Amino acid sequence: MAHKGCAICGVNACGKGDLEAAPDFCPMRSGKEALDRARETYAEPEVNRQMVVAAAVEKLGYRVWPRVREVIEFAKSAGIKRIGVAFCVGLRQEARSLVEILDSHGFEVESVVCCVGGFDKASLGIAPEHRFSAEGFEAACNPVGQAMLLNAAGTELNVAVGLCVGHDALFYRFSHAPVTTLVAKDRVTCHNPAGPLLNSYWRGSLKADAGGTDPEA
Repeated sequence: MAHKGCAICGVNACGKGDLEAAPDFCPMRSGKEALDRARETYAEPEVNRQMVVAAAVEKLGYRVWPRVREVIEFAKSAGIKRIGVAFCVGLRQEARSLVEILDSHGFEVESVVCCVGGFDKASLGIAPEHRFSAEGFEAACNPVGQAMLLNAAGTELNVAVGLCVGHDALFYRFSHAPVTTLVAKDRVTCHNPAGPLLNSYWRGSLKADAGGTDPEA
C-alpha cells in the first residue's frame, strides 16, 4: 500500500499556514478534530510553558549548541532542579560524563542503569534463543523499573541515554516526568541512527524487497 502522509508531501502547506494549498491526504484536512484538541491542550499552563521554553532554546542554540547543551539550557529555562538519567549499561561512560556535566550546573541528578533490579531474562519468559547466552544468568533490562525509580525520586525531566528499541518505548510510557532522548543507541553507526536514512547503500539494502536487512547479506 502506497503511503499517504506528511513524509511524502512536497507542498509544506503547514509551514506556510496555507490550508488551501494542502493536498487531499493532508492531516490538516482529515484530522481537524485531533488538531483542534491539540491547540486546546497548548492552553494548559504546563504544556504552554514547555513549548515556550523549547522555542526559546531552539532559537538561541540552533546550529550552535550540541544537544547536551540544549538539554541544560532547556532545564534551566524551565526552572527544573532534579533530572533523571536512564542509561544503558553499555553507555555507562557517556552517562557518567553527562551526570558530571549536569552536576556542575547545579542540578540534582538521579541516574539508573538499564539492568537495575538484577533479575534474569528467564524470569520474564525470554526464550534461550533470544538470549546472548542460552545458559546461566543473564540480566534483563528493566525500563519500567528505571521509570518507576525516577518517579519515586521526583525527577522533573528524564534523559534517555542509549536505551534499546522497545525498552525506550516502555521507559517513555511509564515515566511521570517528560522524557528527552540524548543518545539513540545504534551500535553499527556509532549511535547515529539517521545515517542509514541518508546513505543510498543502506536505504536500498533495508527495504523489504532487497532480500534482507543486512547489507552484507
